[in-house]
Amino acid sequence: MDHFPIFLATEGRRIVLSGGGDAALAKLRLLLKTRARITVFAADPDAQIITWAAEGRLTLHKRAMEPGDILCAALFYAADEDTAEDKRTAAIARREGALVNVVDNLGDSEFITPAIVDRDPVTVAIGTEGAAPVLARALKADLEERLPTTLGTLARIGKGFRKMAEALPFGRPRRDFWRDYYFNAGPKAMSAGEETIPETLNALLDDHLTRKARDGHVAFVGGGPGDPELLTLKARKALDEADVVIYDRLITPEILELARREALMIDVGKEGFGPSTPQEHINALLVEHAASGAQVVRLKSGDATVFGRLDEEIDAVDAHQIGWHIVPGITSASAAVATIGQSLTRRGRNASVRFLTGHDMKGFADHDWSALARPNEVAAIYMGKKSARFVQGRLLMHGADRSTPVTIIENASRADQRILSTSLARLPDDLAAAALSGPALTFLGLAPRAALAAAPELPSLKEAL
Repeated sequence: MDHFPIFLATEGRRIVLSGGGDAALAKLRLLLKTRARITVFAADPDAQIITWAAEGRLTLHKRAMEPGDILCAALFYAADEDTAEDKRTAAIARREGALVNVVDNLGDSEFITPAIVDRDPVTVAIGTEGAAPVLARALKADLEERLPTTLGTLARIGKGFRKMAEALPFGRPRRDFWRDYYFNAGPKAMSAGEETIPETLNALLDDHLTRKARDGHVAFVGGGPGDPELLTLKARKALDEADVVIYDRLITPEILELARREALMIDVGKEGFGPSTPQEHINALLVEHAASGAQVVRLKSGDATVFGRLDEEIDAVDAHQIGWHIVPGITSASAAVATIGQSLTRRGRNASVRFLTGHDMKGFADHDWSALARPNEVAAIYMGKKSARFVQGRLLMHGADRSTPVTIIENASRADQRILSTSLARLPDDLAAAALSGPALTFLGLAPRAALAAAPELPSLKEAL
């Protein structure tokens, strides 16, 4: 992030602009929405700028800007549409202490003006750091359609009620009150007329003041394989409401970004055959925070019910009479098999599929390897990179065909996803040569569809499309 987004208080402050043409007009139409004191320097200003000056909406000086003209200004816009003049006025502004924006010149600007969706006092700012203004405008148009025009009225009336709402305890009780107002009671009252909203707010506050505080609760949420677009709507809602998020190592930063900024984020990552947070400590954290009344999200990679030690954690919260529910997620096997254009089961090939974990070597050794070695069997092995040679040996020992296809998908669904297509005979050697460093899922008995075979290989390693 090269540009940090902030909202600058402009009431009564001075903003100066140099220029009188189309670029100046575009900036002024936006700046005139503020309550700043706007000064324009332009030797030949557009007629609209002259009109705004006559209406008292800005101060116009019909001359070029000179040293001393920027004193006490918070912001300065160089909008002369002339490179030499923009450079000259920007230099004056910097010397006199103003932040500078040179229109259509990202490199010489100290701030940029985002695309704005205005539902005053609700303002949505969209920035692309100058990389894609067309995209910013498209997002703005989309949000303009989605946000009702009445949103600003609800926010304006709600803003005047904030002091009254401070009668509620800080934190979740206040958030619940405002959520109820903006997404339930407020819009309903708005349909009956703006004048009914103050009465609605008073009744809503009385209701929330007498409500029993919500008990602590744990949501066991499947975070999916990593792509935030594969996160379910229910999972996103849980993250939005969470006071505490206790998350696994494989949860991607993009998904963590979806949690509320105020939420307490606790990393309890486990790494196969490496450093791990003890399960007993995770259980204790769940109980500690939920018992204090927090809404807790236990965020697990993939689906929480697949190799996630879910039962142990449910038993821990059950032992303390803490409420919980499960939000399913897309397991890595589903994401990975979609990547290679296959299905987990297929009529005439296999009517069942086995999910195995290569992390639990003791349990791994007890699998029915003779059944897995039969032709057309399919198995998905989670965390199986380090057990590849063991898998190969067991299957060959029980008569598996050495040419049985094996596909390994690293970082399934993510931008850095890679696919290794090999065979049972070559599995350990090809895996070692590929040097996969991310989480990987191994398919026994499945190969990528022929279309993927045309992708560039390195030598049997290919980037996913």
